[in-house]
Amino acid sequence: MTKSFSIRRRILALALALLLAAAVVLIVFIRDYAERASDRAFDRLLAASALTIAGAVQVENDTVIVELPFASFAMFSGRDRVFYAVEDPSGRAVTGYDDLSATLPEMSSAGPVFVDTMYRGELVRVVSVGRLTSSGSDTDWVTIHVAETQTEREALAAEILGNAIVPVVALTLLAIALVWFGIGRMFAPLYQLEQELRGRAPDDLSPIEVPVPVEVSHLVSGLNAFMARLGSAMERVTGLVAEAAHEVRTPLASLRAQAEVAMDEQDPEALRRRVSRIHQGAIQASQLVSQLLMDATISHRLENQETDTTAFGAVIDDVRQRLDPDLAQRLVLNVPEDVAAAQIRGDRVALREMVRNVVDNALVYSEGAVEIDGSVGDGVLNMRVSDVGPGITDAEKPLVLERFKRGSASGNKVGSGLGLSIVNRVVVAHRGALLLRDRTGGGLIVDITLPLVGRNARAEQMRRALGSLAALVLCLLLADPRGAQAASSTYPAPDGSTETVLKIVGTTDTPLFADFVAGFQAIRPDVTVDYDEQDSLPMYQQFLSGEMARPDLVISSAADLQIKLANDGYALAYDSPYLGDLPDWAHWRNEVFGFTFEPAVIIYNPDRISAAEVPRTHLTLAELLENQTERFRGAIATYDIALSGVGYLLASQDQVISSNFWRLAAAFGRVNAQFSGSSPAILNGVADGTLALGYNVLGSYAFARKAAGANIEIIVPDDYVLVLTRAMLIPRDAPTPELGRAFVDFALSPVGQQIAAGQTALGSVVPGGEGEWSSEAISARGRGVIQPIGLGPALLVSLDQQRRSRFLESWGEIVSPKP
Repeated sequence: MTKSFSIRRRILALALALLLAAAVVLIVFIRDYAERASDRAFDRLLAASALTIAGAVQVENDTVIVELPFASFAMFSGRDRVFYAVEDPSGRAVTGYDDLSATLPEMSSAGPVFVDTMYRGELVRVVSVGRLTSSGSDTDWVTIHVAETQTEREALAAEILGNAIVPVVALTLLAIALVWFGIGRMFAPLYQLEQELRGRAPDDLSPIEVPVPVEVSHLVSGLNAFMARLGSAMERVTGLVAEAAHEVRTPLASLRAQAEVAMDEQDPEALRRRVSRIHQGAIQASQLVSQLLMDATISHRLENQETDTTAFGAVIDDVRQRLDPDLAQRLVLNVPEDVAAAQIRGDRVALREMVRNVVDNALVYSEGAVEIDGSVGDGVLNMRVSDVGPGITDAEKPLVLERFKRGSASGNKVGSGLGLSIVNRVVVAHRGALLLRDRTGGGLIVDITLPLVGRNARAEQMRRALGSLAALVLCLLLADPRGAQAASSTYPAPDGSTETVLKIVGTTDTPLFADFVAGFQAIRPDVTVDYDEQDSLPMYQQFLSGEMARPDLVISSAADLQIKLANDGYALAYDSPYLGDLPDWAHWRNEVFGFTFEPAVIIYNPDRISAAEVPRTHLTLAELLENQTERFRGAIATYDIALSGVGYLLASQDQVISSNFWRLAAAFGRVNAQFSGSSPAILNGVADGTLALGYNVLGSYAFARKAAGANIEIIVPDDYVLVLTRAMLIPRDAPTPELGRAFVDFALSPVGQQIAAGQTALGSVVPGGEGEWSSEAISARGRGVIQPIGLGPALLVSLDQQRRSRFLESWGEIVSPKP
């Protein structure tokens, strides 16, 4: 049984395949567009950065100098590493990363040139611009290179692609739904056709007249043609039954009458004659029934169009074998070998009966030889059967081709009148020709012409070729101050084990950091913690020089130095589960993580400055020092920004934010301000009255010292408040980075943030925390605008060699003691 299949499913599958293919092509196009759009957007920023740096290039005393503007890196995104280099006309590195320009061309024009290259193990996009400079009579080009990793531009391209995929998928699903609905509507006429056919009577073979689409009309035409053939076949069967009943009734009645008479016959001679008549009648009846059955068989086979290829000689041999041997001897064959081998396409049984009926008639109505001649020519087979019998008159020749019609010369010969009608129908069904003509000297000649298989074969080959071509077309449509002291502390594992050791290097005071260690060991009692406390700048320098044994975690309040380490490839990326809780400004590239919220505050000794004259803004502080220089001479302290990394960070950010920065620096110079490398030293001086006021002290230390009873008061400025976050970094070559990750998770977790917002007073950076020193509680202590120092490439500007050097030089000149 042939396995059934669903046209609906096939159409749906094909439509689905085409829609999905179209969607894939569209997505590929959108992806290409997204990448190009992302490149254009970020290239503009990259070029703007380079041109901003180029605008700061100057020549002093025939030396190229450049002070990086803060805006040159502030425009960059938060997750990309940034590198830069400035070369003078001789190719000497002026500032930046000396090895960046090794494979990049020198520029001789101001137009930006972009190139992708590998740098420090990452693919970076580099823009190069030229800056025309003049010194004396010489004019030449300074080259500026700015490079950026491609994380953000890839993220933007992915975002554009992701946003575009949603409507593409939605439209694809909608199209599939519409196709399904359309298929249902398309097959509705077939359902109507089915109901029409099911509702018909069994004998109703009338044409289908249900209105159908053009595409289904061929099916309906085929069904109507089939029912017409079926009706014709049924008519023939009905006619056969009627004819058989009519034709056989007379012989049977005659046989019955003869038999009844013979039963009463007493005379042997008369009985013999009666039996002879009965025998003749039986033969006639038998032949009639045989011819009727053969006529029905031929009609059925011709209706079914059962065709095969057979040789003409094989048909003749088949006929001869079925003849009585005495009759077969009368046949005279004049069929050459090439004619006998000629191929005829048709129903072999029908062809055999065609030849047999012609030969039988010739043998029955002729006493002499019967000749069979054959020839081929013009793609047809010519067969001629001739006899020397009485022949057929011209008037009767058309009649004898009809059923149950016999010629007048048949006499008392046994026959049914079906032979020549069978021959005629077989010839017509095989697209041949039949001709009856008189034979010279008496007799009849039957000429039959049939097409040879060669012509049909060529047509078949053409059809197969066209079919193959159609299939092919279908397939085509479907494709230093180095001597800084370090304090080391070891916190043994609470469970007594010694195998697992977490090494941390940081700038946080050991007593404050001990609370974090205790909290961490509460959940990891198997870990021993070694903590080395160092100043920020020496720690950074020792890390770069390799003098420091590689720790598992580096923690520093000098966030700019941490960003520099990460930007230069020293940090290991880690996707902490608590990363999403952090403010955007408090982490960078999943490599630097802030975990505290520490404002830069002003502290003072209440015994030396009354509450009424306390400066609440940076401007009023400058005015106080300007107006009472002698009173505060030697009694004001702040960071030594040349020694303190966090001090330099705060000072550089003050310069960016405040227009009064250099005025305040000049006021420090007027009063011979004291400079220290750490907050604790300033806090000690203010608390014991040696100092009257400390500027830019970390609020975490100040709040903790005041809570411990120190004689200090704290001012959270009313104009703006710089807020920094202590930054954690896991070195790329950390001995046990999994321990560094575990501590990062702890510090960012609710438990770690509660410690920061609690007794340590370091401040919890995660919004929504509870405790006296949460970010919200700290912000509420002042009226000034909170200015977080965001972790990102903008911090690299202040670390540029030339900018740092010139900044420190200017600072030193301004704050130096004045008479």
